[in-house]
Amino acid sequence: MSSVMGTGPEPARQTGQTGHTEHTERTERTEHTERTEQSGGEVVFVGAGPGAADLVTLRGARVIAAADIVIWASSLVEPAVVADAKPGALVIDSADKSLEDITPIYRRARDEGLLVARVHTGDPSIYGATAEQRRLCDDIGIPYRTIPGVSAFSAAAARMEVEVTVPEVSQTLILTRLEGGRTPMPDRETVRGLAAHGVTMALYLSAARNKVLQEQLLAGGYPADTPCIVGYRVSWPDELVWRCRLDELSATMHAHKLWKHTVVLVGPALAERSVTRSHLYDPGFRHGYRAAVHPQPPTDQESQA
Repeated sequence: MSSVMGTGPEPARQTGQTGHTEHTERTERTEHTERTEQSGGEVVFVGAGPGAADLVTLRGARVIAAADIVIWASSLVEPAVVADAKPGALVIDSADKSLEDITPIYRRARDEGLLVARVHTGDPSIYGATAEQRRLCDDIGIPYRTIPGVSAFSAAAARMEVEVTVPEVSQTLILTRLEGGRTPMPDRETVRGLAAHGVTMALYLSAARNKVLQEQLLAGGYPADTPCIVGYRVSWPDELVWRCRLDELSATMHAHKLWKHTVVLVGPALAERSVTRSHLYDPGFRHGYRAAVHPQPPTDQESQA
């Protein structure tokens, strides 16, 4: 049976370090201003996280707040993520724009010494379409850097309180997508072939073909009862996150009419209870910060008790 959770994102937690945060924010704004004036502008690719604004990193939030231009896709990024753009900032929705539409904006930032926050859903390094933007920045001569973000697979795992790497069960995580769509895939990267490893997999951009996805995962060797976690718009107000067996995956996704904005996790490590203990917190395991503590044999008095 599948289980569903859809309570929306959790409220932000207060850290009690307001003064420190404000000082850091002012310092970072000053550094951004000096950097952009000296270098002729800058583009910062900011990981927006899976949805909720309070899952953006502190560094990412500060860049958004300091930016002269904020570019974001309303189809993928929660509006609250860019709500703290400074007064007077140019906020541009890129949902209907091509790379060629963005090029003049980057040129303007270069010419006028402006800071651009290019906000990308999740983590920019995972299906972020940032490689071509970096090439563009190189071509027109504007510096750039990237701030990582929380990815949907990580948010879904956290939502369901699981670890994707469990000792003696799976120590490997594969991030991939189903082949056969509009984006060509290397021949060696089929879901069926990757599934043969039997490790934890996180599958993006595959919801629209969920029946094929289920078939390929089963054909690759996962048992029918392999646990799955499906996350739709994780941490958005309308999120849905649930567990199901692999042989229930397609039917469950069809029942909820999920065709996009969905990540699927599959693998034995996702079982609700794992009894395998990590060495990291084992008292008998030595590492650079802790000596091993071996259990002491019982005394004669304890043995006789």
